[in-house]
Amino acid sequence: MKKHTRIFLGVLLLITTLLSGCGLQETNPIDHKTKIGIMLSDVGLGDQSFSDAGFNGLEKARNHLDIIFEYRELKDTKTYEKGLTELAESGNDLIIGLGFMVQEDLEKVAKKYPEKQFLLVDSVSDVDNVSSLTFKEDEGSYLAGVMAALTTKTKTVGFVGGENAPLIQKFAKGFTEGVKSIDPSIKVLKEYAGDFGNDKLGEKIAKDMIAKKSDVLYAAAGFTGVGVLKKAEQEGVYAIGVDSDQFFYAEKAIITSMVKNVDSALYDVVKEFKQTKTIKNKHIELGLAEKGVGLATIRLVSLSDKQQAKLKEAEQKIINHEVSFTN
Repeated sequence: MKKHTRIFLGVLLLITTLLSGCGLQETNPIDHKTKIGIMLSDVGLGDQSFSDAGFNGLEKARNHLDIIFEYRELKDTKTYEKGLTELAESGNDLIIGLGFMVQEDLEKVAKKYPEKQFLLVDSVSDVDNVSSLTFKEDEGSYLAGVMAALTTKTKTVGFVGGENAPLIQKFAKGFTEGVKSIDPSIKVLKEYAGDFGNDKLGEKIAKDMIAKKSDVLYAAAGFTGVGVLKKAEQEGVYAIGVDSDQFFYAEKAIITSMVKNVDSALYDVVKEFKQTKTIKNKHIELGLAEKGVGLATIRLVSLSDKQQAKLKEAEQKIINHEVSFTN
């Protein structure tokens, strides 16, 4: 019996070895899914603005399109180049760089991995394997300026930018022109913080503007802008949020937000990429007509019929290209 047992065990071991060598192994269920990597903007998750919106778009894509994604934050990788390289080397099919500050490093990494597809958000690249997604922030900011002009009682409003860069200047110029379209005599205070991640600095800038009689503040400054919104609430003046509907961060101050639909735009790009394995347009630009930008729900203030008509007229003029933005 012992001899027969040894023979049986030997045969069983041989069969097991042969079967394992024939490739009867479990397949990884994520191997055939589209994989997306995203390098978030400088502040990263929790900025209550741009990075959070981009992240939310990929979460929606994961839940509805059955893709998988991973992300990197600058606080962990220290450089954009390192984070983007990690995403390229970890098998992602599409690598997204969120924010104009990512451009130089993204282009450097894209040239090292020409077989990979990259997407740059908020700036335009000429590199062959990099597509670009930009928004007409000046159009949405123009409407924010109209709202500020219709709301102010002191005829002084303020704009706070995260950095004095071309992209942020688009917000400032659109806002200023929107204000002036309603009343050229309204004063627009402007300041650039030089930092997207410092809410305390935002509070200080807001306090200074309020001291100069500004009673409506518009910030395009990431987490620094959140400080602006909260200080406006503390001081009893109005504010306008940016990128996403920021009402819930300062419910006694925010009359509306200039919504930049990064989340839905990224969702649409990922949907196209999953279906076609490519991004058809080298440069995707979204404005008011394409629902890439616009105003969130208006709260706290009540516009008269005449004021509502002025806001609607401004929106239609932009869509009809009757409003031109100076450089």
